[in-house]
Amino acid sequence: MLTRLSDQTHNLLIDGQRVGALSGRTFETINPATGEVLAKVAEAGVEDIDAAVRSARAAFEGPWKHMRASERGQLMLKLAELIRRDEDELVNLESLDSGKPVSAIRRQDLPAVLDTLTYYAGMADKINGQVIPARTDALTYTVREPLGVVAAIIPWNFPLMIGMWKIAPALACGCTVVLKPAEITPLTALKIGELALEAGFPAGVLNVVPGFGKVAGQALVDHADVDKITFTGSPVVGRQILQGASGNLKRVTLELGGKSANIIFPDADLDAAVKAAGSGIFFNTGQVCSAGSRILAHESVYDEVVQRLAARAESTRIGNPLESSTAMGPLVSEVQMKRVLNYIEIGRNEGASLVTGGSRHGDVGYFVKPTVFANVEHRMRISQEEIFGPVATVIKFTDEADALRLANGTVYSLAAGVWSADIGRVHRFARELKAGTVWVNTYGPTDIRLPWGGSRDSGFGREHGDAAIENFTEQKVVWIQTGK
Repeated sequence: MLTRLSDQTHNLLIDGQRVGALSGRTFETINPATGEVLAKVAEAGVEDIDAAVRSARAAFEGPWKHMRASERGQLMLKLAELIRRDEDELVNLESLDSGKPVSAIRRQDLPAVLDTLTYYAGMADKINGQVIPARTDALTYTVREPLGVVAAIIPWNFPLMIGMWKIAPALACGCTVVLKPAEITPLTALKIGELALEAGFPAGVLNVVPGFGKVAGQALVDHADVDKITFTGSPVVGRQILQGASGNLKRVTLELGGKSANIIFPDADLDAAVKAAGSGIFFNTGQVCSAGSRILAHESVYDEVVQRLAARAESTRIGNPLESSTAMGPLVSEVQMKRVLNYIEIGRNEGASLVTGGSRHGDVGYFVKPTVFANVEHRMRISQEEIFGPVATVIKFTDEADALRLANGTVYSLAAGVWSADIGRVHRFARELKAGTVWVNTYGPTDIRLPWGGSRDSGFGREHGDAAIENFTEQKVVWIQTGK
């Protein structure tokens, strides 16, 4: 079934029905491992977005609003059961659509989807207000109410996982959702929408509208009946969303880019540090917002770090993402491949030393070899700009002050890592690094129970944990006069 996806049009999901775009327009998605057409998908236009928002509003004001919170939680648990049932199909769809290795999806993405869904299912009936004794002659308390219709615009690097990061807390809070997946990776979002209907979610609670950002995404941002935009993607688009959301003062949460520093001191466990540094930049072919793309190594261990990292890059198994032994798949698209190869050329021209990689892998699909640059200067573009590919830049530092200056010297502030056996040092860096997450003697793990996000060009607001409840609810004060 999954090898003949192009035999049918994968329609939009609006108001509980799979429907074609009102314009009749479709677009093709490409298998990044082969460059061949994978599927034909209905292209949501402005009219389709309006229909989806109207459906979400009707569901919010109707059956979803009047459902007990515990019942919402039960529906979410049922959805989790169905995801487990169809795990193989979802894993293969995600791999075909995005180029992610099936081994990585089974190890990280799918478990994270289930953990997110079950975590917020358990939270649905625990979203509480407070009694606040403001006056002796009144009963004063707060309640948390769902914001309403949420537009969730998700990226192509983790379609399943980031999609559920937004869907699950919004539904737990009692919101309804219009989900716009990236146009190059729409298939698992549509499958999740179908499973939600099978689980018993009322029509309109979760609508899925694949389409292009300039049309479908902009229509969601402009729509007067959308109460909240939650977006993960580039800083450029994030700024556009902020401007558009001002029309009706929509609430906005943005999780944007990164250029994260992974700092290795001479007293670090170099085996562990370099292994994690390799994973931190080559995992998911470097298409990770928190990728440790800037590896800062102390001058006394710099050459050894470069040598070991290059060896890890050269031993990385690149290949068919559907094979369980594959460690690194292709970049998601030809556009992205050309972007990464262009940055590699920029690095060469800037004077950085290409240690390994630096070229396309094979001539079929969008594969790029894991690449390591040494002798990188902080001012270089490959040190400052988000490449979003398997390109490691290794930068030398002299002391703590130098490392901190380099680490904080970008417009991003999503994440950072510190490797050292000195407890005082790691505490100092945890305090001084401008990052939403600081990993110490590890790099990259996340958990739905911990807030996630950054500032500056990495966005604002936090996802996960209790923070997500803030994203999708607002407080109401109730004042009941009890005396004079």
